Amino acid sequence: MSAPRTRTIGDTLLTVDRISLSFGGVKALTDVSFDIAKGEVRAIIGPNGAGKSSMLNCINGFYHPQQGSITYKSVKRSQMRPHEAAAQGIARTFQNIALFKGMSTLDNIMTGRNLRMKTGILAQALHFGPARAEEIEHRLAVERIIEFLEIEHIRKTPVGRLPYGLQKRVELGRALAAEPELLLLDEPMAGMNIEEKQDMCRFILDVNDEFGTTICLIEHDMGVVMDISDRVVVLDYGKKIGDGVPDEIKRNQTVIDAYLGVSH
Repeated sequence: MSAPRTRTIGDTLLTVDRISLSFGGVKALTDVSFDIAKGEVRAIIGPNGAGKSSMLNCINGFYHPQQGSITYKSVKRSQMRPHEAAAQGIARTFQNIALFKGMSTLDNIMTGRNLRMKTGILAQALHFGPARAEEIEHRLAVERIIEFLEIEHIRKTPVGRLPYGLQKRVELGRALAAEPELLLLDEPMAGMNIEEKQDMCRFILDVNDEFGTTICLIEHDMGVVMDISDRVVVLDYGKKIGDGVPDEIKRNQTVIDAYLGVSH
């Protein structure tokens, strides 16, 4: 689907070790372990309710597992807090678009720069001296993202007026504005038509290639998963039932019986 990619897959960036998560008596995740290597595209697949989004929520601190640990950049912790994850280079998009609908594309993406702003709120409000220089620097970074995602024509458009596919692209831009080392994408192509999916695939691969961003994504389109992923982990009813390169997953009988063997 694209030209041959020349990338370097590095050492382990993040390790999920025997994570278990329950909500009351409902087990969302049970003893799940896998790792994400620096520079790779790692996919998480499985039927609805398999625990995929719960796993992303554990990684970036929205959920706190009752058992297990997460090691990120060689630091082991029983739980991650969302602000810590963001500050340490983990960005996230969501199944349901979470944009500021009344704000423009540019301003929405600009919010992704907040963690990188060093001047205080008062200085920013006065727009004076260092604050002004800093804002110019951040706006230039945002403009580069807008150009990269080919959305110059909607830079001043309120995102609430945009079609679904473009809103998804703006959300990706906001995540990229934080300059993450690890980008978590929760069903980035859900609800898209074929052309929109092709565009999103291209941008995900370009982010991985050109920025060197490690990507972990949840996706139901198996054609997309098998085309763009380096490795795939499969969950079913909160348990891991498969883990490997796409060709291994295609041949895994347990995965075929639980997921690939039905219409998805």
